[in-house]
Amino acid sequence: MNVRVNGVTYHVKVKGEGKPVVLLHGFTGDITSWEDVLPYFPSRYQWILIDILGHGKSDHPEDPARYDIVKVATDIRDLLEKLAYEKVHMIGYSMGGRLALTFAVLFPNWVETLILESASPGLEFPEERKERQLADARLADMILHKGIEFFIDYWERIPLFATQSQLPEDVKEKKRAQRMKNHPVGLANSLLGMGTGSQPSWWDQLTNLHFPVLLLTGKMDMKFCRIAERMVQRLPMAQHEVIEGVGHTIHMEHPEKFGTIVDRFLTIHKGGSRHGH
Repeated sequence: MNVRVNGVTYHVKVKGEGKPVVLLHGFTGDITSWEDVLPYFPSRYQWILIDILGHGKSDHPEDPARYDIVKVATDIRDLLEKLAYEKVHMIGYSMGGRLALTFAVLFPNWVETLILESASPGLEFPEERKERQLADARLADMILHKGIEFFIDYWERIPLFATQSQLPEDVKEKKRAQRMKNHPVGLANSLLGMGTGSQPSWWDQLTNLHFPVLLLTGKMDMKFCRIAERMVQRLPMAQHEVIEGVGHTIHMEHPEKFGTIVDRFLTIHKGGSRHGH
């Protein structure tokens, strides 16, 4: 279904019945990115899959400022309100994890629990942010001027995704086909407006999040393991779980393991409420 909020349209899919769990994919992903892990998720929940702005079948506005992570998190809140939800569990991967954390910082009363897969609270220091903004602007430029295929070729080869090269060929092909379906303007503007360098740093806000948080990182993704180790020291109710033998994209590299961990965490922290749909 399509849901219009604040002048833009989001593509949303709702599966199952039960307590609501929102799933937010990563950069270049869409709602189908969760397809392989969904069978391993518990069936007693309602899964709310959202194509993030600029991705999949959601709108891709021309103005990069519209992709500001605070604006997009506000869209998600308004979208959930429109669908008559009032408190949700939230799972976000990478960019979707940064978005989920932004949502949690801005609207803590909406969050039952938060699961962040390979995500960060942004960059602490202005000079780091500036440097990252420049790097993301170069990538955005690449997408717009060299085309999406050239960019996806480049993106699939960055060290962060090295462990994905071990995936079965059919899985890699499916993922590539999905990435290629995105709109170049949507991807470029996501980097410019919602990139790690563009978002606020939430490091100092972590101490205010008084609900259960699960941080998941792959053992082979050392950078995000280190980030999660620092986050867990600041979050009042967090645990950090490191998954052996995988890198950045745990839900894709080991869907069964990912599903089992999510199931266990949600079972321990039951809750969530909604009105009619």
